[in-house]
Amino acid sequence: MKPTAQLFLLTALLALLATACTTPPKLDWDARVGSYTFDAAVKDMGPPEKSAPLTDGTRVADWLVARGRSNPIYHSFPDGRVVRTEGVRDPDRLLRLTFAPDGKLKAWKRVWR
Repeated sequence: MKPTAQLFLLTALLALLATACTTPPKLDWDARVGSYTFDAAVKDMGPPEKSAPLTDGTRVADWLVARGRSNPIYHSFPDGRVVRTEGVRDPDRLLRLTFAPDGKLKAWKRVWR
């Protein structure tokens, strides 16, 4: 292989590696307060896991961000047996968005349960 082709392949590989390792930017929810709507949230994230209308017309909705994992515990015994038991389960991570009666985002917070 010619040195020029090798240099091109190396550059392409490094460019691919650099873009593959980047993480997407975090959403700035504070900037969305007052303009982001419930309909836009459903379009972006799908239907919420839970949603509740309040008597004043406010709507509170929870979207699942990450499911909590179960961390098993392994117990080993002198006779060679290994027993797996369920350990502590991490909580689910949720995003709670509160929408004003006009349908625009009023507040947000992260919730663990």
